[in-house]
Amino acid sequence: MRFVIKFQYDGSKFFGFQRQRDKKSVQECLEKALTIINKKEVLIKGAGRTDVGVHANGQCAHFDLDINIGPKNLIKSLNNIVRPYINIIDCYLVQKNFHARFNVLKKVYVYKIWRGDFSPFKEDYFLQYNKKIDLAKIKECARLFTGAYNFHNFVSGERDNYDSIIYDIEVKEMAHEIQIIFTGTSFYRYMIRNLVGAMLDYNEGKCDIVLLNRMLKDQSFNYQLRTAPAKGLYLERIFYE
Repeated sequence: MRFVIKFQYDGSKFFGFQRQRDKKSVQECLEKALTIINKKEVLIKGAGRTDVGVHANGQCAHFDLDINIGPKNLIKSLNNIVRPYINIIDCYLVQKNFHARFNVLKKVYVYKIWRGDFSPFKEDYFLQYNKKIDLAKIKECARLFTGAYNFHNFVSGERDNYDSIIYDIEVKEMAHEIQIIFTGTSFYRYMIRNLVGAMLDYNEGKCDIVLLNRMLKDQSFNYQLRTAPAKGLYLERIFYE
């Protein structure tokens, strides 16, 4: 039987989602737990990779089990093993041809910025930002970055393809918190963190909108601005067809 799970995790407690040698990862913890339950090795396929320090409220993965177990009992059994830093919030059966990564329609990520007094209890979960934020500038960048582009200047590492579509970037202001919510198709390595970093550089007057526009639209131009820290980033939701 093929299952899909939806789950949360505290990225500060892991060296990223993907399995790594000699380092604790979310994938490894889930696979070990599922292997115990299944009494036979289980490998999972995630909807996407998150880097060291990045959190998730709605990550998804699929896997196959040999045993006869229902989704509710599987949630309970898994949570008994993987908590407290991973939490399974949903589980359901799918067809054998379903793939947690290749069937993704769109993803939602949230970047969280804290503007209140410094707190050690927020350090792993927000970018604690002590400079004034001009929301008009952040929203101007959000409008610029929304659309179908080659994001090569906002992706770290070499790829064959940098094309992606960002359907929407919403900027929410709360009492002491700003959330920048990205909805799109493909988000590559450090892409959101680089986009947020560019927004903050523009906010601080370290670049202008002309440079950002050229970085986005001129594929022959190679330039990068700051990369925002991983700790403020959350994989919020996965949409499937």
